[in-house]
Amino acid sequence: MRIATIHRYPVKGMSPERLERVALSPGQGLPHDRAFALAHGSTRFDPAAPAWMDKDNFLMLKRNERLAALETAYDPASGILTVKREGKPVARGHLGQSIGRATLEQFFAAWLKGEIRGAPRLVQAEGHVFMDIPEPTITLINAASVADLERVVGRRLDPLRFRANLLIDGAEPWAEFAWTGRKLRLGAGVAVEVLDRIERCAAINVEPGTGKRDLQIPKALQSGFGHVDFGIYLRVVAGGDVAEGDAVEVLPL
Repeated sequence: MRIATIHRYPVKGMSPERLERVALSPGQGLPHDRAFALAHGSTRFDPAAPAWMDKDNFLMLKRNERLAALETAYDPASGILTVKREGKPVARGHLGQSIGRATLEQFFAAWLKGEIRGAPRLVQAEGHVFMDIPEPTITLINAASVADLERVVGRRLDPLRFRANLLIDGAEPWAEFAWTGRKLRLGAGVAVEVLDRIERCAAINVEPGTGKRDLQIPKALQSGFGHVDFGIYLRVVAGGDVAEGDAVEVLPL
């Protein structure tokens, strides 16, 4: 087995960024993954005392599918987030500066007019990640499981629909579900523990790049396989660099 692709999602609910290589640290997710979120105006997130909050407090594809029609690019060195629509820049701002955040917030308010509770706010806190579960994790999906789900759905599925950090190939379909509680070696020395399966919501019904809600994948999972799970959560236990093409090995018990 090997890592086929690596992606991070700097802003929760927004587009991915592909990485050829990434450094992983114990107990942390990918650097800059889900580091920012667009909160509803009614959301009470305190950056001085950040705590995990349910995803319903933030803009997300489950309810705001038009986000998928936008492309975002974040430059950690400059702090600039650029938003594009059909390849053309439509908004740009520094996420570490109030004027930059305000510019971006005004764009998203106009883009999602009528879909949000109050004026949206771009939020962040040092060391905090906006994951769907309380613990910082890495998510993994299996290309063979995607292919088997395609058989049930009856059409090709872009793996990016599942918003995973790692896509692996070379495994049997659904083999990843048997790894819960096991450890995997990624590349030469990174070790991760498999925590649990990922329970899926309506976000995966949205087609990447178009913002169209074109499928009913949780229903297809339930009817075809008896569950709504797809992919697994990983906790990093030994850090290091991983790259596309690196081997993935299930370690002995």
